[in-house]
Amino acid sequence: MDKGAVFRKLHEAPGAFIIPNPWDIGTAKLLAAAGFKALATTSAGFAFSRGLPDGGVPFDVMIAHCKELAGATDLPVSADLEKGKGDTPESAAETVFAAEAAGLAGCSIEDFSGDPDKPIYDFTQAVERVAAAVQAARALRCDFVFTARAENFLHGRPDLDDTIKRLQAFEKAGADVLYAPGITDVETVRTICSAVSKPVNVLAVPGFSVAALAEAGASRISLGSKLTTYAFGMLQDASREMLEKGTFDFSRDGLPFSTLQDMFSASRA
Repeated sequence: MDKGAVFRKLHEAPGAFIIPNPWDIGTAKLLAAAGFKALATTSAGFAFSRGLPDGGVPFDVMIAHCKELAGATDLPVSADLEKGKGDTPESAAETVFAAEAAGLAGCSIEDFSGDPDKPIYDFTQAVERVAAAVQAARALRCDFVFTARAENFLHGRPDLDDTIKRLQAFEKAGADVLYAPGITDVETVRTICSAVSKPVNVLAVPGFSVAALAEAGASRISLGSKLTTYAFGMLQDASREMLEKGTFDFSRDGLPFSTLQDMFSASRA
């Protein structure tokens, strides 16, 4: 099965689909069993699960994690590979080759440099990186869905005009999906979607709905680290209950042990 082709068709269907972000094999299998059609890794979620900050996982460790998740399910898996293997166009291409070798159906790279003094790559460098990644994706044996990300709104540059300029240039360079995380209102989503012709991914935030985002033109809705932070929040609430109240009522809200036992036993068959 060409998972890349399956993944691409999801973007071509009417409406918008949710692509949730597991952070380990167990959560990947649970989300697959829940009925989602594709999964995406979360760089922050995986980092937090290892006690590291977002951006703190070395590239080779992240690729090994992606390979693990891609092998844990029959669903297409796309990877959040941050800025990729390095800063150059050549490293962007190498990132795509590594992603395909890990069994992924797609991946994204960002125009966030990781440099706090200059967090967003210059326009020309950002476009050259996307073009190199696209060229690498087209050279693969199987279909591969490449997502180009414009990170302005996550890193103190809420410049919509520049964001749209970058997304349009990424589209012209051949990116399959366009993504500007950090947008918090549907009208801005609509403006972005109307400015490009390729599928647009939107990061879910409170107040959004699938129906509203689909009507605005979005094709794909991801969760980023939100499922991870939700799980950590529930663990923190349980900790507070035990330490402050001396009770264990939180355990009523957990999935039954038997449900998880049966789910993971079935996945081994």
